[in-house]
Amino acid sequence: VQVAEYGGGSVQSGGSLRLSCVVSGSTRPTYCMGWFRQGPGKERERVAQIDSDGSRMYADSVKGRATISQNNEKNTLYLEMDSLEPRDSAMYYCAADYDRGGIDFTCTESTYPYWGQGTQVTVSS
Repeated sequence: VQVAEYGGGSVQSGGSLRLSCVVSGSTRPTYCMGWFRQGPGKERERVAQIDSDGSRMYADSVKGRATISQNNEKNTLYLEMDSLEPRDSAMYYCAADYDRGGIDFTCTESTYPYWGQGTQVTVSS
């Protein structure tokens, strides 16, 4: 399984971005997918996630500014963010997981087995 992120770059403060993540190598729909980010000198944090039931979660730091979505096949994930601020500058990573034999489980940063290499987002003031 491969995970690849697209759409990073440099953005002015107040601007917007749309990141994409494509998961390939399996024909199964994903169980959960999430966006994470890690800024310089900071720990990686979960930005947003779509769970198996379609529910969405957002970090407090992006609530109201971010929208996570995925395609019907559940192999492509998007993150749209607006009102970007310099503190949003980070490497953004996409993560994915698949069904584990019908067992319900909670997707967290530590449980995701598949990660992309990341895409850099830099917001300048």
